[in-house]
Amino acid sequence: MDIMELKKEPHLSASSINDYIDCGLLHKFGRIDRVPPEFIADALEFGATIHRVLAEFYQERMVGNKLPLKELHGLFEKYWRYAAEGRDDIQYKKGKNFEILLMEGKDLLTAYYHKLPEDNFKVLAIEQPFRFTIENLPVSIIGIVDLIEEDESGTIIITDFKTSSRAYSLDEVDKNLQLTIYAMAMKANGYGDREILLRFDCLIKTKTPKFEQYYTTRSEMDEMRLAKKIQAVWDGISKGVFIPNDGHWKCKGCAYKNHCDEWFKGGQDDEESD
Repeated sequence: MDIMELKKEPHLSASSINDYIDCGLLHKFGRIDRVPPEFIADALEFGATIHRVLAEFYQERMVGNKLPLKELHGLFEKYWRYAAEGRDDIQYKKGKNFEILLMEGKDLLTAYYHKLPEDNFKVLAIEQPFRFTIENLPVSIIGIVDLIEEDESGTIIITDFKTSSRAYSLDEVDKNLQLTIYAMAMKANGYGDREILLRFDCLIKTKTPKFEQYYTTRSEMDEMRLAKKIQAVWDGISKGVFIPNDGHWKCKGCAYKNHCDEWFKGGQDDEESD
């Protein structure tokens, strides 16, 4: 199953669903109109780089090897330089730049390496694409799971790697939409008869870098509620209902701010009516 092939089909994903729920106009600009973003947030490239390093770390674990910390640092520097060095379209937060994030990435991986529990989990898959359907929904739900493992009792552990500026609350983890989608995807793709645990591996970019693991599960009711919510999201998208949420906390760092301002002034509507 190839994610690029899956993207050619009509589909929704956890990120597109979240975009629509957070702000319909954000979804419209990025997913429908395909408007190029005004900038790329440093956190986006930074998080993607951490993902690449951890994918290699678990690729080695799959064959019984544990990469040394020095090698993780080297991988991060290589991938970070490839992703971000010399680019003028990346917008860094105040007080951050390429070199500072290079250091922070290594510090985060150090915290991760030293706090990661020693376990005997078997690595089953890394960056595993998935596709599943929901009743009465004419499009598929697609995505990629960062890590699938199996513990000694046969329980399946589904992990998503996160970089964050703060710790998560248990309530946030228990209600996270992405993890619910992962639970539904795994049941639809060969693990329906297995106990499934969901986990965030969170590298936290505080002054003193931290690493935390958060475990959770999902009930049938959780999945039913999300299925209804996704159906409502698709109904809104298919009817062209894109309500702006200009009071959302993400507005401050939104890469479509100028387009949003123009939309409120009427510019976007005028362009579309020409």
